[in-house]
Amino acid sequence: MIRSMTGFGTADGNVGSARVSVELRTVNHRFFSPALKLPSALSRWESDVREALRKRIARGHVTVSARLERTAAMGASIDEGRFAEYAAQLRALHTTNALDGTVDVATILRLPDVVRAGAEDEIPDDALEALIAVVDEAATALTTMREREGARLAAVVLERLAVIEGAVSRIASRAPERVVAQRDRLLENVARLAAGVAIDEQRIAQEVAILADRLDVGEEIDRFHTHIAAFSDALRDGATDGVGKRLGFLLQEMLREANTTGSKANDAVIQRDVIAIKEELERIREQVENIE
Repeated sequence: MIRSMTGFGTADGNVGSARVSVELRTVNHRFFSPALKLPSALSRWESDVREALRKRIARGHVTVSARLERTAAMGASIDEGRFAEYAAQLRALHTTNALDGTVDVATILRLPDVVRAGAEDEIPDDALEALIAVVDEAATALTTMREREGARLAAVVLERLAVIEGAVSRIASRAPERVVAQRDRLLENVARLAAGVAIDEQRIAQEVAILADRLDVGEEIDRFHTHIAAFSDALRDGATDGVGKRLGFLLQEMLREANTTGSKANDAVIQRDVIAIKEELERIREQVENIE
């Protein structure tokens, strides 16, 4: 299925003696761009988590947040040496600055690194598999959301593509009429300017042929239909190996054909359809930028 690059997924599970919660958030990006925020107890496995995500996510900026929740078995400990250092420093400050009040235990316990949860000691080296399992579960939830959003994006894009296809068909119908009208206008102008003077019919025929060739947009229309079919197939196939990049390339090709058709048109009716096509291509581009 087509996947959006915007999504959110969470999961939690036991890793060693700790309960670990993993949260994944993704937004659009040209490449796979992970940003990991792991607690110190899990930081040694950052590269493993990144590789696990790389296997599940082709493109997008991925923010990974993990949180450790202490269990009853993990308990907590107090760094008595650090506690004593803080207490001595606070007493000295009270004496030096003649401060009122006393140094209470609660104040010292709130200072950095006095109370330790003991999480690092409770996460053994063989807990990597459990951590990756939690990450995979979060990635599955993320993928579900991204696929749901991707289906919505695909539906919107296909609607816009149908509008473009209709405009291209109108241009294809109008193009021969426009060539005939230009030919007739050329002959009328030549006849009026000649004012009874003999005209080289062969030269006139050559000029008409040159005019018809210059105004012919048949190749552009054929390529346009080919690009539309390829774009539609890519959306419906739902390949996740960089389909967003492929769609972006096809959009560039369609815009090139639209510009060429517009430059050849010399016709107000065709120009209106060309402008409508370019407007729809821009709307599609905004949506495709968020497809993985």
